[in-house]
Amino acid sequence: MEEKKQPSTGGSHFVGKKDELIEAKRSFRTLEGRDVLIIHHQGGFYAMDSYCYHAGGTLQNGDIEEIDGKLCIICPKHKYKISLAKGECIYKGTDPREKPPVPRWYSKGVKQRTHTVTEINGDIYLKLSEDTNWIESDYYQGEKGKVERAKAEAAEKKTS
Repeated sequence: MEEKKQPSTGGSHFVGKKDELIEAKRSFRTLEGRDVLIIHHQGGFYAMDSYCYHAGGTLQNGDIEEIDGKLCIICPKHKYKISLAKGECIYKGTDPREKPPVPRWYSKGVKQRTHTVTEINGDIYLKLSEDTNWIESDYYQGEKGKVERAKAEAAEKKTS
């Protein structure tokens, strides 16, 4: 019996069939020990670390809105706005030097690690980011971050 050859994916992981991921809208996967959220929105696929860089909140149920021309997921826990494409945090503020100050959208820079999603013949593959720079969402992927997430979840259950 001949083995079916998989297409070369260059370090990518098969995460599902395109139609299934479109129907699901959001999917959670653990790849190489990293928890990743895969999002299908307005015809595009996006992938990022599953836990918000700010306090480890789960992004899976966050609303998606267009903010200043960028599609952003809103963290349900503290309402941080994170661009789907680049993982930058967007916030509204004013420059006190302006008279009168006018509210504008600003970027705090990349805070959430994003990953590359590709489609090959109806199969969706995800390649984890190879950026070696520390990105704040990395904290909640490590052991200390997992402990912090567990503590926060336990405290939240006590107050509910």
